This record gives sequence, C-alpha cells and structure tokens, in this order.
Amino acid sequence: MQQKNNISNSVIRRLPRYYRFLGELLNQGITKISSRELSEKMRLTASQIRQDLNCFGGFGQQGYGYNVAELRSEIAHILGLDNMRKMILIGAGNLGRAITVHIDFKKYGYELVGIFDSNISMEGIEISGIPIMHTNRMKDFCLDNSPKMAVLCIPRSAAKDTVAALMEYGVHAFWNFTHYDIHFDYPEADVENVHLTDSLMTLSYTAENHRQPVTAEENE
Repeated sequence: MQQKNNISNSVIRRLPRYYRFLGELLNQGITKISSRELSEKMRLTASQIRQDLNCFGGFGQQGYGYNVAELRSEIAHILGLDNMRKMILIGAGNLGRAITVHIDFKKYGYELVGIFDSNISMEGIEISGIPIMHTNRMKDFCLDNSPKMAVLCIPRSAAKDTVAALMEYGVHAFWNFTHYDIHFDYPEADVENVHLTDSLMTLSYTAENHRQPVTAEENE
C-alpha cells in the first residue's frame, strides 16, 4: 500500500503497537481477526483502528476482517522494517552497552555497524561482536560506511558537537537518549527523543493521584 502524506504523529506512534500486538496474535495461532475483536483486545475503538489503517490504504475485507500475518507484514513495510539501514552508536557506557546487547536491531530495520566512545582505553573492546572505536575515527568511518542513523548515549554536554559532526558526515536521523534538543539547531533532522526520567515522573504523578496511567496519545 502507498503511504499518504500528512499522517498524524499519533497515528504513526500507534503503528508499532499494532505490529507488536499482531505478532502476539500470530504466536497464539490466530490467523484472522475483525476490527471489533482487535479493538476489544487492544482497548481502542474499532472506528479508531479502521481510521488509522485507512491512512495507508484499504486493509481487510468486509465480513472477513483482517488477515493477521498480511496486516502485520503491511505495517512492517510502512514502518520500514524491511529496509535495512546502517546505524552507529555513540557512547559505550552502561546505557550504550545495554542497548547494544538487549536490542535486536535487525528486527527493526537497522544494522549496527559501529560503536564509538571518547574513552581511548575502551578502544578494541567488543560489545556483541562489534569492537569499540575512539570517536576520532568516526569521520572516516562514516565517510567509508555511510550510516544514516545514530544512537546517542552520551552526556548532554557532548551532544551538540557530536550531532554537528554527524550531520556533516551525512547522518541525519537520531535515536536521542541525551537531553539536547537536536531540532532546535537542526529542524531538518529526524529525531526520536527518549527521556527515561520523563516517563518516571509521569508514573510518579499517576501514582500520587491514584488515576489511570496517561496513554501515549494523551501525552502528545
């Protein structure tokens, strides 16, 4: 299906949830499902599900519902999971190591090709079979390998100069675990910010006020 322009951010953010949930259905041996049944399991309205999927074309058949495997494959294609992109990670501390070890990037359309750190004593140490390189080798590596995305697991104080260099080297997409606002200086960059402490503070609020957790849609 062809993706339409101007898809809302809230719709895009629901797609990974659909993909994950459809995978769970396949693991349970469920091969087809109606929008009503899907809505009951996901706690969304059937209308919301149909509207979300209609943003990308017609899915499902009236009286039949959705073929779970086909719908999951279509969503994977929409998300670009079948289009492998080269990626590097900057910052091989505890967070960087945990991300490298515990996330199977290839399942999500990325090939981790390089890990960099400013600590020279870490050079050559391998994480998941990938040797750490000093950041002074980052320019030549990027020019030779053309990664398109970077994971930033570095202090905020180092983030601005690092992003400036990476933009110059042709990296324009960032999974950003720093508190540096990349879009302030580079509005053209593709950025997904991950603020773990923001999630913790949101949980603190909901626990303090004894209410239902705030959903992703309400956060936007």
